[in-house]
Amino acid sequence: MPLTHTRLFRVRYYECDLCGNMHGANYLRYMQEAALDASAAVGYDKARYDAMEHFWLIMQTGITYLRPLQFNDTVIVKTWVSDFRRATSRRRYEFRIAESDELAAEGFSDWVYLDGNSLRPVRVPPEMVDAFTMPGGLPPDKQRDPFPEQPPVPDGAFRMQRRTRWSEIDPAGHVNNAAYLSFLEDCAMELMIDRGWPAARMHTDGFGTVARELRIQYQAPALLDDVLEVVTWVSKVKRASIFRHYSIKRVSDGEPIGRAQVLWVWVDLATGRPMRIPEHYLEAFADNVINS
Repeated sequence: MPLTHTRLFRVRYYECDLCGNMHGANYLRYMQEAALDASAAVGYDKARYDAMEHFWLIMQTGITYLRPLQFNDTVIVKTWVSDFRRATSRRRYEFRIAESDELAAEGFSDWVYLDGNSLRPVRVPPEMVDAFTMPGGLPPDKQRDPFPEQPPVPDGAFRMQRRTRWSEIDPAGHVNNAAYLSFLEDCAMELMIDRGWPAARMHTDGFGTVARELRIQYQAPALLDDVLEVVTWVSKVKRASIFRHYSIKRVSDGEPIGRAQVLWVWVDLATGRPMRIPEHYLEAFADNVINS
């Protein structure tokens, strides 16, 4: 059985967006902090990993958003390791509203264990596996499905370039995993402005969008001053939802850095309920859609 760990967070005002909901990147930050605390609680803190010259690196993250977190919400993040394989591990998370115990989101992160010198995957030591589990071990996590295949990129895919910043670099020396989600959100916002639909116009028309599901895969680390190209396009347009796809590459050498898929749902701002995507909105993005 897994050992569980909990940590309390309070949603800060600056962590929220124009709609009053917590920015997606902050879910990843909470998950990362909870994971670091959970590891330290069983004897594997950063100092010990440094002494061992080994570390964990996130390969993929998924989140299902069930209820938006908002300013001043007190959130209990519960986390546990659900699976160990040769050099990888899956950690799961729950976000619950402290006052009501309502489940607001759930997610997972797949980690790979690396040698700090060679940067190659190495087998997770048995004593580390034992530290994160109770007697009896862990049952296999059968939900380790691969990252979804991305549909072809249409001619109308939107492209944005940006240089990585000092504020995005973490102690590991590369862009922190949560920062990539901000890149994706910025790219989508730039696309909306380009097509004449900035967030302010959507609000004036009484609708907005909320994320329901996120999958992001990290393919290679980005470093300080790397120029990245973020590409975004859409598939599976339904009555009230779309899948938005993203790819990120380093411009200097074309190295794939990451890819992502987000399920977005349109909501009526007055009621908070899903609504049909306005036709005149869809028309502005027609060439950004791949029919698949």
